[in-house]
Amino acid sequence: MKTLFVSNLTPDTDDGQIEQLFGEFGTVRGVKIAMDVFSGQCRGHATVDMEGHEARAAMSGLNGRDFKGNALRVSEERKRVKGKTRGRR
Repeated sequence: MKTLFVSNLTPDTDDGQIEQLFGEFGTVRGVKIAMDVFSGQCRGHATVDMEGHEARAAMSGLNGRDFKGNALRVSEERKRVKGKTRGRR
C-alpha cells in the first residue's frame, strides 16, 4: 500500500472527484482531503491510498494533468522525520 500526496486542488474538490480521477489507474483504498475548518472547503491538497504498482501508474499518469484548470502535482507521501528541534532563542 502506498500513499500519494496530491496538491494544487481547487477549493470545491471533493472525495468522489479524487476517487474517480485516481480510479482510472486502479482501486482507491482511501482518500483524505485537507478541509478548512471554517469554510469547509478543500485546502488544496489530499492523500490517496492505493496499491504500489497502481500508485506508481497514477503518479506518472496524473502528475501535471489538468484538473479544473489547475495542473495537479502528485508525489509519493514522505513520512515526517522526528528529530531534535531548535528551541526558542
